[in-house]
Amino acid sequence: MTHTKGHSVIRAIAILLVVFLLFPPWLVAVSAQQAEAEILLAQATVAYEEARYEKARALLERAKTLDPQNARVFYYAGLTLLALKQPALAVAQLTIAHELRPNDLFIRFQLGVAYFALESYDRAAPLLFEVFDEQPQLDGLGFYVGFLRYRAKAYDAALKAFDVGQTADTEMQQLTRFYRGLTLGVLGLPDQALVELEEILKSEAVSPVTSGAIRLRDTLSAGRVKQEEAKRFHFQVSLGGVYDDNVAVNPDSSNNSLARQLRERSTNSPGLLASMLAEYAWLRQGPWESRVRYSFFQTLNTEGNLSRFNIQDHLGGINGFYRGVVAQLPYQLALDYTFDYLFLDQAAFLTRHTPTASVTVVPPAFKVPVLGDVGNLTSVLVRYQVKEFLREVGDDDPRFQSDIRDALNIMTGVTHAFRFAQDQHLVRIGYQYDNENAEGTNFVLFWSPFTHRWSSDVAMGGYPGTVRLRCSLA
Repeated sequence: MTHTKGHSVIRAIAILLVVFLLFPPWLVAVSAQQAEAEILLAQATVAYEEARYEKARALLERAKTLDPQNARVFYYAGLTLLALKQPALAVAQLTIAHELRPNDLFIRFQLGVAYFALESYDRAAPLLFEVFDEQPQLDGLGFYVGFLRYRAKAYDAALKAFDVGQTADTEMQQLTRFYRGLTLGVLGLPDQALVELEEILKSEAVSPVTSGAIRLRDTLSAGRVKQEEAKRFHFQVSLGGVYDDNVAVNPDSSNNSLARQLRERSTNSPGLLASMLAEYAWLRQGPWESRVRYSFFQTLNTEGNLSRFNIQDHLGGINGFYRGVVAQLPYQLALDYTFDYLFLDQAAFLTRHTPTASVTVVPPAFKVPVLGDVGNLTSVLVRYQVKEFLREVGDDDPRFQSDIRDALNIMTGVTHAFRFAQDQHLVRIGYQYDNENAEGTNFVLFWSPFTHRWSSDVAMGGYPGTVRLRCSLA
């Protein structure tokens, strides 16, 4: 009897030991705390959704003491503080949540929003840009990213963010349209900017955004009216001086007797230049624009008998433009036609008909260390030209028909400009392919009709007044 009772006591102690090892009291206590924290979190979430933010805050404070490793508790604590307009405190809570869950997309987003509310844009940008790359249509994200890019003067990228972004919040919708309108205005698309601002004004709500939209709309409208009325006509007169060391176009050294004789001609001369341009924009309707123009150009060589090489040119033309945006890229389509009549020593010398088609696109800007934001501008053009020389000996004498210079010319080219410091400094590079089909066979036998031309150009501004330094190489 006693022996059996002893065995029962030992068995009971063994069972208690196993239970103690498998379910220690501190583990049971921790699990109970976590469970209570989850209940408090659920209650706080309901209070937050019902806009009872102080109640949610108190519940979350209790939950944090019970479960300090729960990232969701700190996440909702940050959301609650943002709703209470306390972004500095929200940053502290969301930072803890981010440390506990560094890959959580929503925690990164709200931490970026908190930094944004504090105007700590340098800290907000990496977080928000990273989230935008992963989920660009997250509610409200398009506005934040668009604003940051607009602030960095990356207007093309800002426009893309505004277009992609989505939000159900009315005030944020207005802000998005407002800054999208600003961006379009900066990109030179005032008509599309006005459309965005008019959409804001259709809202019945009156807010600082709508009042700002009214002022901006009036400014753009006034600017458009001023542009249409005051700047339709443009007139310019220029005077200058030049020194030319080969006015007569003497040939290079050679063994040819005629070439040696021609090289003995006087060919150096200072001179004067005069030009005039008159232009009128007869059509300005939305994205469409057209202008007519006349220009005059005159050279005067002042040395000896070199006045026989004086040139005078009269040019008339008409062009048309269409401007728009496609795939967040501003572009311009243009057609141009000119006819010019050139005199040599006051006698008719050359006429040219020149139609030209071109496409200009503004690609997205990018950042370069030290240099900062770099803008881009790319142009592609195709030019066709009909040239007729009016004093060709071959026109009257068949023996010299091979020397007739009348020609058809086709030139295609592309130019790209890198724009620094808001266009104060420019670096341009370009390539042109030129095909000259002359009537005279000598120009086919002795000169290649095809020309490949590379060019570069550097223009630097920012000097007193309107002085610009420029260096070109072709």
